[in-house]
Amino acid sequence: MSWMGLFLILGSSFGLLSGCASSHPPNRLEQYLGRPAAASSPVPLPADRPVRASLIVIEDRSGPDAAPVLPDEAHVRIAEQIRNEINGRYPLVIDKVIPSAQLTPGSGLPDLIAFGKQQGVQYLLITVLSSEEQQYPVSLFLGWTTHRQPGLRLDNWSLAEAALLDVAAGQVVLQAEGRAWATLDSPTAPGINQWYPVIYLRPQDPERRIWPPTYEGAPITLRLISMSEAAKRLVLNVQQAWIEKRQVEIAGMQP
Repeated sequence: MSWMGLFLILGSSFGLLSGCASSHPPNRLEQYLGRPAAASSPVPLPADRPVRASLIVIEDRSGPDAAPVLPDEAHVRIAEQIRNEINGRYPLVIDKVIPSAQLTPGSGLPDLIAFGKQQGVQYLLITVLSSEEQQYPVSLFLGWTTHRQPGLRLDNWSLAEAALLDVAAGQVVLQAEGRAWATLDSPTAPGINQWYPVIYLRPQDPERRIWPPTYEGAPITLRLISMSEAAKRLVLNVQQAWIEKRQVEIAGMQP
C-alpha cells in the first residue's frame, strides 16, 4: 500500500475521534506565530521527502484558567511521544528535539524563523501544549453501583497544536491540532481507596478505568494521560493536514 493510501485510511479513522472537539482550552498557537498574514498563494509542500524537521514543544500556561505545568519528566515523555509517532509515518521525520526556553507568548513568526536559523535547521515543527482544569463535587459509589459517597471530580481538557515552518522561506507550511478530555474522581471520605482515585478518558472511552500509581500524584497522572491523548490526535491531524494539502496540489496540476 502506498503512503498516500495509508494516510487516507488513517485520516478517515480520525474522523471518528474528532467528536470531543471543544473550546477548552482556547487555541494558543497564534500567541507564538502571530496573526496569519494574507498570502497571495498557499505555501507548497516541500518537494524533497521525507521532510526532516526539528521539534520544539512548548508548554503554554499563560491562559487565565491554565492547569499547572507538567513535571520535566512528563514534558520530555510527551515530546518523545510526538517525535516517535510522527517518525513512524512517512513523509515527515523529526531529527531532534530542541529546548524551547527562549520562546514565549508574543514571540511572533519572525522570532521563530530567526530561532530556526540560529539552530541551523531547514524545517521547524513548533508544538504548543495547553490545558485547563475544573473541579467540582460529585457522588461516588462503592463497587461502582451502590453506597453513594461524597467525592470530587477534576476535569482536564488538553490541547496540542503544531505548525510546520519552512525556516528558509519564512512561512508556515501547515497547521494542525489535537484535543482530549479526561476526568479524575477522588473520594472526600476515607475507606473507599480500593476503587478511587480513578481516571476516565472522555468521551471516547468512558468505561475504561485508569488507576494512578499514587493518591498524591493522581492530578499529575491525569494531566499526563489527557495530554498524551491530545498528542496522539495531533499526530493524526498533522497527517490529515498533509493529505488535504497534497490533494489540493494534485488537483491544481490537472489539465
